[in-house]
Order: sequence, then structure tokens, then C-alpha cells
Amino acid sequence: MARQGIFGEIIHGEGAYIHDLLHENFGKNSYYDMWRLKENFKNGNLYPTHGLGPICQIMDINRGDKMEYLSSMASKDFSMEPLAKSLAAKDPFYEPFAKHTYRGNMNVTTIKTYQGRTIVVEHDVSSPRPYSRIHQISGTKGIAQKWPEPERIAFGHDWISPDEMKRLEEHFRPEIVQKVGEMAKKIGGHGGMDMMMDWRLIDCLRNGLPLDQDVYDAALWSAIAPLSEQSVKKRSNSIDVPDFTRGKWKTNLKMELTLKGGGTTSFK
Repeated sequence: MARQGIFGEIIHGEGAYIHDLLHENFGKNSYYDMWRLKENFKNGNLYPTHGLGPICQIMDINRGDKMEYLSSMASKDFSMEPLAKSLAAKDPFYEPFAKHTYRGNMNVTTIKTYQGRTIVVEHDVSSPRPYSRIHQISGTKGIAQKWPEPERIAFGHDWISPDEMKRLEEHFRPEIVQKVGEMAKKIGGHGGMDMMMDWRLIDCLRNGLPLDQDVYDAALWSAIAPLSEQSVKKRSNSIDVPDFTRGKWKTNLKMELTLKGGGTTSFK
């Protein structure tokens, strides 16, 4: 819908990784060698890619626009260090973790693009909140938001009705969903999205098509984590975002959102 101009010129996007993992992070058998808990010794936006990737693709980042700079702010840690100390008082295993400081509960990172757009990425995995990746885009003609559910669209002051929402979903259903959506639901994996992504990857490889994400996207989206740490350490001062494409963002082709040249991979 964004590519077809339904929301007008895209102005702003928001993404997040909000997932209550406080007790899971401290679980002895949750993650190998407690790696995820140890990651939280860093203070920044530790997992930006989930929320950021779709927004970048909608805004054609690296394909007509690029990130210029970011500013990142973190709250105090209200949850992880207290829990670490509480667990250490009962179990010597947690004593080393009680000696560390942890990232703040909420990190908010704001990014400015060359074309003047703004992106907000949030990260919170230690507060008692419902899961959300927000996934919001705002344009000159309308806005769409995935979370909190139900997903919503507006073209003015009010959200459209559920009936109108259903009509738009059916009218603008992507070609890939029309082709493999029902099969994906049956096979499963995060409601079928895992299977759909695997199918798309394999279909692109079999047909010699460029992938929907390349190494330059991966570098850029992942770089937000260490860049946000730098900004937090500098009282949220802005940090320049590197151009991993070395200027090719000006001429790179946009993502192909259809099955053009592919769509030939079958199921067994």
C-alpha cells in the first residue's frame, strides 16, 4: 500500500522490540552460556533489527534514501540489577551477575534520514508489557499501525472501520500471501511467517533473483545497536550513521515486492 502511494509521502516510521523476557533472561537453561543476559551488560538499543527492517524497506533506505544520524536515550535499569541481586542472595550461580550494571529498561533511538524522514526504534525486554514491534508508518495521506492489536489504518482523525479494514486487506493482499499464505499457516512457524520467508528465500535463489535484504541492509540495521550505545554514553548526543553502500543508495533499485521472475517453487 505504501509503494502504491496510499499513505502519500512517507514521513515517519516506528518499530520496536518490546518483549517481557526478564525472567527468561535469568533462566539457567534459557540461552546457551547465559549469552542473552550477558548482552544486557551493554546499554543501548540491543535488538533494533526486528522493528527497524520493515520500516527501512518501506522507506527505501539504501535504495533512494539513507540514514544520516541518530540519537539514543535510555532509562534507568529498574528491573535487571534488582532481580540479579535477589537471585544471588539465594543461589551462588547468580553472584557474578549481581556485580554488573545493566541496560535501562527502555531505550528510544531516533534516526533522521537524508530525505528528511524520521524513524523511532524502541527496545524493552525487562518491563511487564505485552509483546509489540509497533510497526507504524505515517504519511501525508494516512497512517498504518500493526501493534497494539488490532492493526489499524486511518486517513484522518479516526481509524477506519473493521469492515473497511478487511476490504483494504483483501484488495491489497500481496502476491506472495495469495500464493503461499494458506500453506504457510498450515506449516507454521510464528503463525506461518517463518515458512513464508524460507519459501521466498529459496524461490529467489532458484530463480537467480536479488534477495529482499542484502549485506548492506544487514550491516546498517545491525549497526544501530553499537551506535546507540555510543549515543547513550554521550548524553544522547547525535552519532553519524555510516553509509555502507558508499553512495550506491542513490542509484540502487527498489525492492521488487511482486513475484516477478519467480514464484515457481512448489511444495512437497
